[in-house]
Amino acid sequence: MTIVSQKDELVERCRKGDRLAFKELYERHCKAMFSTCARLINNNAEAEDILQESFIEAFKGLDKFEYRTSFGGWLKQICVNRCINHLKKRKIRWTDIDSMDGFEQTEENAIDENLVSLKVDSIKNAIKQLPDGYRTVLSLYLLEGYDHEEIAAILNVAESTTRTQ
Repeated sequence: MTIVSQKDELVERCRKGDRLAFKELYERHCKAMFSTCARLINNNAEAEDILQESFIEAFKGLDKFEYRTSFGGWLKQICVNRCINHLKKRKIRWTDIDSMDGFEQTEENAIDENLVSLKVDSIKNAIKQLPDGYRTVLSLYLLEGYDHEEIAAILNVAESTTRTQ
């Protein structure tokens, strides 16, 4: 077991039961973790609930945190896992490209990057309108930095499915 992260004084204070440290640790990470949950869930109220449940799980499980990553990285994994579990309860339909009949791959047309001028808000709105499966994979891949192999493992689907989503 290799430890790659230095001990965090705030985490150590939480382990000792310092209530102010819990508050500070929450405030340090809540905005970033909410953004992750909101992008994956696409519903702010549900994202807030998942965020709170994630912090409760993290705080109750601080004795399991071993500094293999930063506390923020560990907490983010908890948030992502809770979001994925929540989405699975919604019965997302994953489409495996290998099982589709009549699918033909076409060459992409060259895009002149200078002609493309989308605003950030329009991209966010477009992402929000995607079905859960597409939005989840897109968010994990583009926004959270997971590769397709990791996403496939998290979602328990074929890697080809994550690529097509």
